[in-house]
Amino acid sequence: MTFDAIRANKLRSTLTLLGISVGIFSVISVMTAIKTLESSIESGLNVFGTNTFLITKDPAIQFGRNEKYRNRKNIDLDQYLALKERAKLPILVSGGDETERVRVVRYKDKKTKQAPRVSGGDPGTLRTVNTYIADGRNLTEEDVHLSRSVCIIGADVVDVLFPFEDPLGKVIQLQGINFTVVGITERQGQSFGQSQDNYVFMPVTTFLQRFRGKSYSLGITVESESSELYSETLDEVIGTLRAIRKVPPGEENDFEITTNDELMETFGSFTGSIKIFAFSISVIALIVAGIGIMNIMLVSVTERIKEIGIRKAIGATRRHILFQFLTESVFLCQIGGIIGVVFGIAAGNIISLVAKVPAVIPIDWAIYGVITVSYTHLTLPTK
Repeated sequence: MTFDAIRANKLRSTLTLLGISVGIFSVISVMTAIKTLESSIESGLNVFGTNTFLITKDPAIQFGRNEKYRNRKNIDLDQYLALKERAKLPILVSGGDETERVRVVRYKDKKTKQAPRVSGGDPGTLRTVNTYIADGRNLTEEDVHLSRSVCIIGADVVDVLFPFEDPLGKVIQLQGINFTVVGITERQGQSFGQSQDNYVFMPVTTFLQRFRGKSYSLGITVESESSELYSETLDEVIGTLRAIRKVPPGEENDFEITTNDELMETFGSFTGSIKIFAFSISVIALIVAGIGIMNIMLVSVTERIKEIGIRKAIGATRRHILFQFLTESVFLCQIGGIIGVVFGIAAGNIISLVAKVPAVIPIDWAIYGVITVSYTHLTLPTK
């Protein structure tokens, strides 16, 4: 009887389904998009290895410019080398820097179409960013000490400059300067919609001489032996670097310490604000959809007064009639809810295709959306 009643009033049923679907779609699509964005951020920000932290002159994430940070002394090569020598607890102290993208990298008649990142580091840098050598060798301490013109290139650079030959031992040009390729890194894929394989990596000393000059500030990545020694290692490194940079006792550090947890917390607060705003918009959409559904159900009850009277005349009680309307409402809610959830998840996960992260299914928000709209839909028939 429920199915027959819905089929007999196709326009009314379609409008009701549309109201339910749109209401749920608005919630699910927005929350799916936000969860996908969070997943992308987490994978993209998880750039440090296990039990590591980064030391920089400025905060890794800051909004606007702050005179306090700009007036700090740069972290130079001598300070990095002194920290590497004095700190005893870390199993790795790695220094590096990154410049703007070099417009063109050439090899014979071939050149890169997209400007690759150019950075400098030492033998431990690849480990700190969870990247490994796929072919060739890593940088050595001699490469850094002697400022050799050697480099390691990412998979994107290999694809463009060396599609049909082995790049190892070949000489490429960066801004007219020759560098010998000694290694190729494993393909990393994309993060935040950007390729992580379009780069050229060289000894930090060579990088500073060729691209930076005297105006630079290094980033230093430190890795502790274990999670148990993480706090102790952090304290030792901070104390050692304060002594190296001659920070007076009682004054705050003139450098920043950044961990994965801090990055996640910073972006968590940012996405939390987005969630509140998106939730407010979704609630408005749900209210509008609910009002539309209630009006349609009111028309449905009004149109069927004669049918209700006939049923009462042959013995139907108020409970029987209420049960019939509720059954129709539940059926419409389930169908409309499924449609809204499916299309909402599909629309929200468009970000996952762009950012190359796994799709997200917000089960909690799907349940919340269906219950909210269903409750609104069932309110009028019950009354």
